[in-house]
Amino acid sequence: MKFTLSWLKDHLDTDATAAEVVAAMTMAGLEVEHVTDPAAKLAAFSVAKIVEAVQHPNADRLRVCQVDTIDGRKEIVCGAPNARVGLTTVYAPIGAYVPGLGVTLVEKPVRGVVSNGMLCSGSELEADDGSEGILELSGDLAVGTPAAIALGLEAVIDFEVTPNRPDWLGVAGIARDLAAAGVGKLKDQSIAPVAGTFPCPITVEVDGEACPVFAGRLIKGVRNGPSPQWLQDRLKAIGINPKSALVDITNFISYDRARPLHVYDAALLSGTKIETRLGRHGVHGDEHLIALDGKTYELTPAMCVIADAGGERPIGLGGVMGGESTGCSEATVDVFVESAWFEPIRIAQTGRDTGINSDAQYRFARTVDTGSVVPGLELATKLILELCGGEASEIVVAGQAPAAPGPILFDPAYVQGLSGLDIAPEKSLSILQALGFKIEPPKDVPVAEFATHAESVVCVTPPTFRRDVHGKADLVEEVARIAGFGALPSTPLPEVPRAVGGVLTARQARARTARRALAAAGYAEAVTWSFTSRATAQLFGGGAAQLVLANPIASELDCMRPSVLPNLIEAAGRNARHGFADVALFEVGPVFLGDGPKDQRTVVAGILAPRPPRAWDKRPADDVFTLKADLLNLLEEIGAPVASLQTAQGSASSWWHPGRSARLQLGPKAVVAEFGELHPAVLKALDVAGPVYGFEIVLEAIPEPKKKAVKTKAAFTPSALMPLTRDFAFVADKAKAAGDLVKAAAGADKALIASARVFDVYEGPGVPEGFKSVAIEVLVQPREATLTDAEIEALSAKVVAAVEKAGGKLRA
Repeated sequence: MKFTLSWLKDHLDTDATAAEVVAAMTMAGLEVEHVTDPAAKLAAFSVAKIVEAVQHPNADRLRVCQVDTIDGRKEIVCGAPNARVGLTTVYAPIGAYVPGLGVTLVEKPVRGVVSNGMLCSGSELEADDGSEGILELSGDLAVGTPAAIALGLEAVIDFEVTPNRPDWLGVAGIARDLAAAGVGKLKDQSIAPVAGTFPCPITVEVDGEACPVFAGRLIKGVRNGPSPQWLQDRLKAIGINPKSALVDITNFISYDRARPLHVYDAALLSGTKIETRLGRHGVHGDEHLIALDGKTYELTPAMCVIADAGGERPIGLGGVMGGESTGCSEATVDVFVESAWFEPIRIAQTGRDTGINSDAQYRFARTVDTGSVVPGLELATKLILELCGGEASEIVVAGQAPAAPGPILFDPAYVQGLSGLDIAPEKSLSILQALGFKIEPPKDVPVAEFATHAESVVCVTPPTFRRDVHGKADLVEEVARIAGFGALPSTPLPEVPRAVGGVLTARQARARTARRALAAAGYAEAVTWSFTSRATAQLFGGGAAQLVLANPIASELDCMRPSVLPNLIEAAGRNARHGFADVALFEVGPVFLGDGPKDQRTVVAGILAPRPPRAWDKRPADDVFTLKADLLNLLEEIGAPVASLQTAQGSASSWWHPGRSARLQLGPKAVVAEFGELHPAVLKALDVAGPVYGFEIVLEAIPEPKKKAVKTKAAFTPSALMPLTRDFAFVADKAKAAGDLVKAAAGADKALIASARVFDVYEGPGVPEGFKSVAIEVLVQPREATLTDAEIEALSAKVVAAVEKAGGKLRA
């Protein structure tokens, strides 16, 4: 929305400058986007008069002029054909920046004669009047008058209008708020009715749904020529090209009073009745309308159509744009002026369906003042009779405007209670009155709600142009913004003691720790969508109907993801197609197992897509064990009970390779993580070359650690005694997990045994069929004294007994 300062002063009696108006608008909640101030741009330019003009001695097309300027008499070389004695024009001194040329004037000779400035054309000042040569101004202007004043240029203020304030789409509405803010005094905005001299021969019928009320009148004998200069200047200043007096009047009222209007050429109407209705499906297809923009639009039953010829011929899209068939021209003599109110939601949808964003559609979609239907028609009549002549009929009105906003019981003391502003009750009520609200004594005050201030309660009725005000909190907002948001008190929040355990939950802390640990391990974090395609979700155990999105952002992202792995695998595939095949990715994010409140899980997932460079030794890679080591280190970092985890092979989900994957669990139902190689069929469906290894940890499945009285770890005290190792070979069933044997060996004596690990697995001669030999190295760390042979033998016996209990037998 744009307006000029002089236009504002038509409604507001004020001496405020453009800068002061902008400051007041900002404090009142109007977001000013840009101010174009020609006075600042043309500050160096002023009015001058040529007192002598002679031929240049060295150039046929140049003249040497003696010019009276604000700086005294100057000799200026000018090449304009209209440079002559007595001409009043615009002077630019040395050092001035000429915006139309993009140059700064310097003193230099022109064909041997020094020019002490420049006489300017309209294009050089970016105020082109369409004429050739330098500007020709009125001789009544005094020398030294600023160029912006001489050219009638003024500041243009451009601000953003929020959807809840359609009254700001008219200059009168802006003036009302500024007057309430104390910038000036609001002038009388009432519109005197124009008496009709004859009955209107055109009748109107409304459907009551798309167009609840429609008012109109016929004006005979108009002359539709160019509009007067003041009206053209107003429209040009805000970027609207003048067309004709009738059209310019409707545009002016739309921006002046936020009241869209339309004018029909009465001679082009078919019949004497105008009807508003919804679009129709005809026998030969839907209706069509050739609009004023020359385009043809298909009319649907969701659109408001204005029709004549007994309601059969569409002549306009109600609230959006008129039709070409009844448009006004210079030959127009009789006009029918429309002022109606259209249902906002329907108008907004019509604009989206047709792509039309006219001034009328923009305003009706945001709700036009229901009380301006007849007053807007009266104002249009007044201007048409003044500028175009003619004779007006009586007004015809069909339908009824929507009900006005209802009254609100309001206690002025509520302003301080809700906003903290200490404003006198009389001041609050005067602000509301200045904004157009009606203040009356209440008829009945609910004692329960206003028991303490019943005597100060008033009844506040919002005006018809403020349908965004629904309750007492809205009234407080009005008082606060006019009083000035800068007056709001700065009250610090009360001190809140810091939580002993920190502000992060255990799951949030583990997610943060997981990110740092995986990044330190060389994984790159990915942030992907929380949804995927339904076909991909079904590969990972998801894709249920309740998880399919009704309105996805893309056709391939139509289902909530059951796992993070498919997104990471697809990311790895994209990297490979761009030449970066060797990747290690991870993500911490949600997965969705259902649509219930407890069906969302937070997981930590990672993948390895090993594609190392070609090497001469061609050594086999052990990426699955690298991944397992990273997984166990990560679980250790986030506080999972790694020592208690059980490894279950062959029980992982279907998207894992059945022989190269496993599950980590604390019991049959407490699955903490799954890891291994992804199934080749899944990778093929995702169009990603294998192998790809991955893991997925469910953070909710990790039990929270028990709270300890002391969070600090015990001091590290290294032993002064040398450690020793003992090797054991155990025979166990081939299907037996080696990790179970290692765990049993390490737990045989926790005081002396520091660690245990597998260093060899053998199958073959010397080992029974269906069994394997697992070699375990046990690291023993004495603490108080060197172990004797007898103590070492006793410790070894404990290890053998513990492993045999876990399913292994000492190999002979």
